[in-house]
Amino acid sequence: MQRASRLKRELHLLTTQPPTGITCWQNGSCINDLRAQILGFADTPYEKGIFDLEIVVPERYPFEPPKIRFLTRIYHPNIDSAGRICLDVLKLPPKGAWRPSLNIASLLTSIQMLMNEPNPDDPLMADISSEYKYNKQTFLRNARQWTEKYASQTTMLLFSDAVPDFGNDR
Repeated sequence: MQRASRLKRELHLLTTQPPTGITCWQNGSCINDLRAQILGFADTPYEKGIFDLEIVVPERYPFEPPKIRFLTRIYHPNIDSAGRICLDVLKLPPKGAWRPSLNIASLLTSIQMLMNEPNPDDPLMADISSEYKYNKQTFLRNARQWTEKYASQTTMLLFSDAVPDFGNDR
């Protein structure tokens, strides 16, 4: 009961006062299945990209963090090809920094910040991390190309009519 009322409050705030560049909504009738979109910030390789995320809220929320993953493919040292995200606030202590006082809006904001400032010293994708550290121009070019290919508004419009569920293909 506490979980459901907290989620309703959080979703209401995310709808009425969303963080800049972030939208989040309930996916269907199940309150523990959410979707979100993060817009890539200007002056980053993700600029003009629209990135879809899946959020699964566990039964023990807020004592356990939601499971969040990218549905849109992204070229990033801290996000793998399955969309999993390496970010401390998404994990329980002692290895992670999740606290029940955090909420979905703060997690999405943290993910947005990670997109803008990758952490190459804690990568999920070692090759991309190495490229980010030692050949930044190549990293930026590749990240821009992936954003144009998988996260551009035109890509979304072209595919949204033809294929209703992208799964891991984007």
